[in-house]
Amino acid sequence: MTTTPTAHRPSPTAGRYDAIVIGAGSNGLVAAAALGKAGRRVLVVESAEELGGQRRVSDFAPGFRAPLSADTGWLPPTVARGLGLSTIAATPANVVASVVGDGTAGGLTLSSDATHAANAIRGLSSRDAKRWPSFVELLGKLSGFLEALYQLPPPDVDTALSLGELAPLVGLGRKFRALGRADMLELLRVLPMSLQDLLDDWFESPLLKAAVAAGGVRGIRQGPRSGGTSFVLLHHLVGAQNGARGWWRERPDAFVGAAAAVARANRVDFKTGATVARILVRDDAVIGVALANGDEHTAPVVVSTADPVRTLLGMVDPVWLDPEFMHAVGKIKLRGSTALVRFALDRLPDVRDLDDSNAALTGPVSLTPSLDALERAYDAAKYGHVSAEPHIEITVPTLRWPSLATPGKHVLIARAQYAPYRLRDGASWDDTRSCELGEVVTRAIGRIMPGFTDSITHREILTPRDLETNYGVTEGALTHGEMTLDQILFMRPVAGFGRYSMPVDGLYLAGSGAHPGPGVLGGAGWLAAKQILRKR
Repeated sequence: MTTTPTAHRPSPTAGRYDAIVIGAGSNGLVAAAALGKAGRRVLVVESAEELGGQRRVSDFAPGFRAPLSADTGWLPPTVARGLGLSTIAATPANVVASVVGDGTAGGLTLSSDATHAANAIRGLSSRDAKRWPSFVELLGKLSGFLEALYQLPPPDVDTALSLGELAPLVGLGRKFRALGRADMLELLRVLPMSLQDLLDDWFESPLLKAAVAAGGVRGIRQGPRSGGTSFVLLHHLVGAQNGARGWWRERPDAFVGAAAAVARANRVDFKTGATVARILVRDDAVIGVALANGDEHTAPVVVSTADPVRTLLGMVDPVWLDPEFMHAVGKIKLRGSTALVRFALDRLPDVRDLDDSNAALTGPVSLTPSLDALERAYDAAKYGHVSAEPHIEITVPTLRWPSLATPGKHVLIARAQYAPYRLRDGASWDDTRSCELGEVVTRAIGRIMPGFTDSITHREILTPRDLETNYGVTEGALTHGEMTLDQILFMRPVAGFGRYSMPVDGLYLAGSGAHPGPGVLGGAGWLAAKQILRKR
């Protein structure tokens, strides 16, 4: 059975650390390992008993374990080379996406093989089948530019850059020009577009549009008609092969184990089951952290991989922060609106309307058959309501990793949007409302998987409130802040502070709330560590 690596607990060591890292998720582990390799003495403080953050695998029923997401994430080549993690190579997913029809028409599974996908599309539209390979090629070019961008720190628009910092940007400029005039213009045109406009430009089949659009609303409280959702789609395709979201590794927590091993090999200390209550500051500079149990650890550098709001408005005494900066942090759009339901199944029913149900369920299967239905699901959240017919994506990680359940059993993970953290009129996510959502999700899956309800042995519902409590993410926002155009690059987390260093000397932000954002394994942790080593 798969096990999540747990941290050793060293005995208290006299003296101070060179750096303290808050959080042992992928970014925290990478930052600690990078600093450790550079000879710094590092302590990682993690509130959970296990390492991994959002990527840890946890028990949710007797004999059943699961991660939050079956996508093991994209590992940037710079991080893999820098930490020597090439041994945890990943296999690209072989399914782009699947969508189930409305009952009057069949479903659609898009293979990562463009020719096979075009053959599947041909039954819906011969015109769309001809255009699909070109569409996938374009997405690959545009997301490929973002891939290069995501391996560099964002430029500091307020100060002059050194020659050393300019060199990578010159290379990025060359890559941009290499797109060619047509694709350069297409990149600038597509980034601010809505998914509706982009997909209407290319295709006529509602089912095909729905299959693609599901990847562009992931983790945001926006619908396919919202501007910038085409960028969100490209963000989730960074590092992907042939438009297929997701990567397969030998275990869902393989990266966590490998990064932790590198950190330990470089004498990084871990303290788990310990919550940071305050970041200690003296004379405008960090001096360490105070834990909830009263213990204190000193260091001139603190690297937080918690979300920006939790870090800056929850752990730092406001006396050390400028009111305008605090106001900007308070305005970060977190807007958690995703709930998760994890099911333990004694058998795996087939999905109706899909030719190869098991193959489809290794990737995301959307239950939303049109852009209109996806937009209606979003409409409710705008007014603080849980969608009566939410957008649901399901996947079965045990088809990749059978050890997550006892032999013959399966785990099914359902993502439900939109279930806003902040409900109308101050309503709260109590047990009744949580169970109602669970029933809505269960019934929706049952409609497309005959016999599903009878196969359930256990169900765990994780509302945005539960995600906040269990994973320490403000408003249940697993993204640490929506990937909207006003919250990326040098504007992430807020404009003017996109290069990881915060207003308090020695304090750095290195979680998903910093560039390049969620879904990039160790991306922010690696870039933040390089900035720290450059400055200190």
